Amino acid sequence: MRNLLVLLALLATPALAAEPALRPSARLLFKQPELLQAGACVVYQEGGSGWVVTDPVYYLKGLVIDTEVQTRHLGHCPMVPGKNIEQYSRAEFNRQALAYPCVAATQPERDEQIGMVRLRVTEWETPHGVKAANAGRLYRGMFIDRRLEKGMEIELEADLLGVCDK
Repeated sequence: MRNLLVLLALLATPALAAEPALRPSARLLFKQPELLQAGACVVYQEGGSGWVVTDPVYYLKGLVIDTEVQTRHLGHCPMVPGKNIEQYSRAEFNRQALAYPCVAATQPERDEQIGMVRLRVTEWETPHGVKAANAGRLYRGMFIDRRLEKGMEIELEADLLGVCDK
């Protein structure tokens, strides 16, 4: 009997190892799918990380179109030699943001399950100051490298979104 249990455990281990890891966004969709149902109002927020202004200042609101858990290959994050992310230009930052989620050059590439939300943009407020160029996805009326327009569709990881205030 003990040999049977050991054999079953050994046979199950490769099957478990082949399953991609769940990112927090995928766990959110599995545990609380009611938060991100089609038609729900969601908000993505940035800013407010200073000493005085602690609430998010910039935002993008939209209505959920669809949610799904996808398996994605996480490649290495693009790096700019000799610079840390605070020194990136907007173009360098955009390249990093478009590659996200990704892994550091010191880690092996891997597959992970990601909870993605497709939403239709309804309103936004973005920063315009030069110091915000490498601070987030929202900048000068843009979402990463796309001009924001009412009704446009974008995808974000589920754990980056919150429910709109009523």
